[in-house]
Parts: sequence; C-alpha cells; structure tokens
Amino acid sequence: MTPPARHPMDWRLRWQHLVRGLVRVQTPRGEQQLLDSLSRPTEPLVLAFVNAHAMNSAAESEEFFNALMSADIIVRDGIGLAILLRLLNQAPGLNLNGTDLIPKVMARHAGRSIALFGTQDPYLTRAREVVETRIAPASHCVAAHGFLETAAYLHLAAEHKPSLIVLGMGMPRQEEVATVLRAALGYPCLIVCGGAIIDFLGNKTSRAPGWMRRTGLEWAYRLALEPRRLFRRYVMGNPVFLARSLRLAAQALRRRGLESA
Repeated sequence: MTPPARHPMDWRLRWQHLVRGLVRVQTPRGEQQLLDSLSRPTEPLVLAFVNAHAMNSAAESEEFFNALMSADIIVRDGIGLAILLRLLNQAPGLNLNGTDLIPKVMARHAGRSIALFGTQDPYLTRAREVVETRIAPASHCVAAHGFLETAAYLHLAAEHKPSLIVLGMGMPRQEEVATVLRAALGYPCLIVCGGAIIDFLGNKTSRAPGWMRRTGLEWAYRLALEPRRLFRRYVMGNPVFLARSLRLAAQALRRRGLESA
C-alpha cells in the first residue's frame, strides 16, 4: 500500500518553531553563563545562528529547516530577528552574532584542540595563525578547506578529536555537515555553524565600523564590499523577510484577538 503523500510544513509554522527554539540571552552575565556551558560540553553539541537569511532559507527549504532545528542551541544573530521578535511582542535579548561570539567561544577552548573546516587558502592559513597566536594560545588547530566530502571531515575529527569544531562553509552546507558530525562522533565536543567567521579571521572580509555594528547595519557594509555575491541575500532577501515577519505578526495578533474574545 502506498503511504499517503506528506505535505511540506507551511513556512509560518517553521518560523514559529524556530522562534520558540531560540535561546535568548538578556544580560552580559547570561552571555557568560552561555559561554561557560559551551566550553564544557558533555556530548557532541551543535551551536547554530539564526539571522534573516537563515529564516528565509528555512521558509524555502524544509530540509534546511530540519537541519537547523536539529541544532542543540540556536541563538539570534542580527537586527532582522530583533525586528521579528518585537513584532511578535517578544524580547529579542542580546545580539549574539557569530562574528563576535565565536572568538569568545574559541578563547574558552584555549589549550585544547580546535578544528577549522571552511573557506580556502590563504585565508584558512591566516585564520589558523590568528587562532593559535591571539585567540586561543596553546591550542593546536586542525584546518581543512570547505570543499571536501563530508567523510573527510569525519575522518579528521575522529583522528584529532578537537574539543571545538568551527564550520565556515555557509548555509546550508555547514548545518548538514554539523548534523552528520554530531551523529558520528563519540566524544564530547562543540560543533559551531560559523558562517563567514573563518573568512573574517583570515582577513578575507573586514568588519564594519563599530557604529554600523552597534546600529545593526553591518549587513549594508558587507553588501557594499561584495555586491554581486550578497545582492540576492540582502537587496532581495531583506524585503521578503520583512514582509513575512509582518504576515506572521498579523497572524499572531489575530490569534490573540480570537483568544481574548
């Protein structure tokens, strides 16, 4: 007997699940407590970051949504999610963007083995040097470019047993690799879906000025640097994200109105 066809989950339901799954940190003390827990995993754990681009990708791909939802810890990255949460009448908490948080995580793993899987040389070699000399002294870095088969990363992780694995392959590849690594590795480690962090550390991409980071405009700086690559993500993606956010907020408002009636 042929099983009934499975209908894909509506994007609004996916977004609701992601919003509920966010770990929100409200204070600097809370951030320190999160960093403490990330420095002492008792099993393979996956840390993922959700920004406006990730929400759009989850709306368009149920496979990516499932990979993202399978992460053990999901945190908010960027002003887009803050806008969405405020539209839903929820406190957004601190902006735990990966470019700032991941070096703090690396520093907590200083003295232990760290793996950098992503980007390509010369940026990968530069990033490795930055980690070993400035961010996590006394750590040994295992590095591999981001275009290998998944089995190669499994082999490297099993051989070197890094306590921290940073994936810098971009979405959705890094989330897929993180899911496989967590299932295969049999020792405690933290697996981080790091986006462009290895490129930043390797000086392929520069950070925006401080005032742009504080006001949530780093995306505009990145767009100016890489307009061709990021045009679809930001110029086309941001209006789509805002439209979806307003639709989700309107739906939530209608639901609250019906419940109060």
